[in-house]
Amino acid sequence: MKLTVRPSQVPRRAPDWRAGQPLWQRLPKCDGQGRRLADFVMAAPSLKGWPPSRFAPWLSLVEGALKRFGPAVVFADFNLQTRLLWVSHEARLGLGLEIVAALRLVAPELLLVAQPADLPS
Repeated sequence: MKLTVRPSQVPRRAPDWRAGQPLWQRLPKCDGQGRRLADFVMAAPSLKGWPPSRFAPWLSLVEGALKRFGPAVVFADFNLQTRLLWVSHEARLGLGLEIVAALRLVAPELLLVAQPADLPS
């Protein structure tokens, strides 16, 4: 999983961030075995007005929190313009809430916007 940050107005010295295709074209819907993925969206409205120099360290913290879940987190995209983080992950009971909690620990500015209910398989 690599955190993608959009749009192209990315703070300097930000590793591997690039503008890409629209989210609906890049968003994975299934894992390698054909199982559907779960996802959630978090907003960071308080980032409005932050100087560009604060984004790189903040995004590194977010990416680090996501990487702790290894291959269970399949996709992550942060849109700087809308300040929305989209995360797709393996569909396991409670995993989404664990990821949200880890993100909130390192980036309390993130607020959970939408997450489908966890349903047993």
